[in-house]
Amino acid sequence: MTDSPSRTGFLDRIRANPTGRLALKIGVGILGTLVVVTGIILIPFPGPGWAIVILGLAIWAVEFTWAKRLLHFTRRHVQAWTQWILKQPLHLRALIGLAGFIFISAVVWLSVKLTMGIDLASLIWNFITGK
Repeated sequence: MTDSPSRTGFLDRIRANPTGRLALKIGVGILGTLVVVTGIILIPFPGPGWAIVILGLAIWAVEFTWAKRLLHFTRRHVQAWTQWILKQPLHLRALIGLAGFIFISAVVWLSVKLTMGIDLASLIWNFITGK
């Protein structure tokens, strides 16, 4: 993740002033926290929950070294997992995909049941059987 010269220069100008440095650190901290918390709330639901958490981590990485290290660690492991999956035979990739689908379906079912009191499994079964 390389910074563009104009963005780096802009941030360096802000950091050159003690007040700007503090304001940048606070602003990045608050914005990153809001994005991470939003992502964590969205993780159980279908959609980009984890991607939003990683985006919040990237925001923190602008100003915090620990976040930059954690972001690089995450990127390395996601890339390693992706490479490992791509090297597996098709039947194993399909099995892993099916396991992921079952897990996500269970999370969606449980989320809808607990938050709205709707049993999607019963609704789908009744639809299939015509009841």
